[in-house]
Amino acid sequence: MAGPGDKNTADGAAVNAMRIMLNLINIDGTIVIGEGEIDEAPMLYIGEKVGTGSGDAVDIAVDPIEGTRMTAMGQANALAVMAVGDKGCFLNAPDMYMEKLIVGPGAKGAIDLNLPLAENLHNVASALNKPLSELTVTVLAKPRHDAVIAELQQLGVRVFAIPDGDVAASILTCMPDSEVDVLYGIGGAPEGVVSAAVIRALDGDMQGRLLARHHVKGDSEENRRIGENELARCKEMGIEAGIVLRLDEMARSDNVVFSATGITKGDLLDGITRKGNMATTETLLIRGKSRTIRRIQSIHYLDRKDRISSCTSCKPFSLRSRAAG
Repeated sequence: MAGPGDKNTADGAAVNAMRIMLNLINIDGTIVIGEGEIDEAPMLYIGEKVGTGSGDAVDIAVDPIEGTRMTAMGQANALAVMAVGDKGCFLNAPDMYMEKLIVGPGAKGAIDLNLPLAENLHNVASALNKPLSELTVTVLAKPRHDAVIAELQQLGVRVFAIPDGDVAASILTCMPDSEVDVLYGIGGAPEGVVSAAVIRALDGDMQGRLLARHHVKGDSEENRRIGENELARCKEMGIEAGIVLRLDEMARSDNVVFSATGITKGDLLDGITRKGNMATTETLLIRGKSRTIRRIQSIHYLDRKDRISSCTSCKPFSLRSRAAG
């Protein structure tokens, strides 16, 4: 599905494949962060039950394709991502926008979204013991960030402007061999909660702020209608938009398992390659409790996957056995 130009077809295929495999696992799973409303694509919807219903009760934050447009256009850094944690572990919020500020372990405690961005960057640079000119900040290259990018350039920091894919950039802030120090910008809340899970697992730091659509995309009649619906859903869920959320409010425990599989080749992972009946993937698997990071290369026989997708009597398997260690 990479490269045909139809992001909704790609997203639909990813949602279907992920749902099929989740329903084969011996868990009592609930989707607490899904995807699709902002992109107008099919969803693993908030509140959906997955798994066999037996086994551990877990909450799941998921984005079957982080970077639908990148997948459709064959661009770099598209991922399939999922975080699994104990019941009540993840922030349960509507699919809306979120302002995010993320740093690695070296700058933990140095960020505050209530402060101006420039002050935050000075604090991060101080924590990392480097001048601003050596600080690297990743920002989504969206019109809403034009003023932010101009401010960063004026401050003299190094700016990486990426078209999409802030989950991959979030992870890179915490990887020891990465040159990314900070991620800042406004993206999707589902991606924000998934990012919070992996940042918590890797001992980084993050703050977020839920924003209604008309506060991000412009105050048109349609955007205001959608934004007011988002705010109403926040109220129903007991969440207040516009206030700063700390990392431990978005991911309440480090007892999480995070998985990211590359769809298109990127800075973090290789993409899917296919040769005949075989496909090769690379996955980053992170277990927060032990802070274990694994890179897994897998070969998939596609005819076997087709059998699983149509199987009504396939034997379930245990998540515990896959996530141990």
